[in-house]
Amino acid sequence: GNGICKCRVCECFPNFTGSACDCSLDTTPCMASNGQICNGRGTCECGTCNCTDPKFQGPTCEMCQTCLGVCAEHKDCVQCRAFEKGEKKDTCSQECMHFNMTLVESRDKLPQPGQPDPLSHCKEKDVDDCWFYFTYSVNSNGEANVHVVE
Repeated sequence: GNGICKCRVCECFPNFTGSACDCSLDTTPCMASNGQICNGRGTCECGTCNCTDPKFQGPTCEMCQTCLGVCAEHKDCVQCRAFEKGEKKDTCSQECMHFNMTLVESRDKLPQPGQPDPLSHCKEKDVDDCWFYFTYSVNSNGEANVHVVE
């Protein structure tokens, strides 16, 4: 149903390919929540993600059972850099300088999904049992950028 048969050969309609026109070129089903094809961890083949990073799976390569999660992984460093408290307060300048940090006034000033870099929105508890909010993204140069609500 995705083409016409001419002399026993399928001629595919636009957006379909393959000997039987059964391979969709539409990448929409491969789009991850961060706006990247297969979360940047796989290739979109016939409308389905083929995850190339073995840690990641699922329909858009976003599920990682063994990953700590970007938010939990960077929580202590964000806390000490932004608020000068938390478990890494005393070792902050040695352990936590691996990202660029920007303070923003409110949550609606945080970067939003749809930008080209993979972006995680984080909500974590600090040492005083208060919530703090930040985003973590990595640009094409491999630089990590954190935006924190002050």
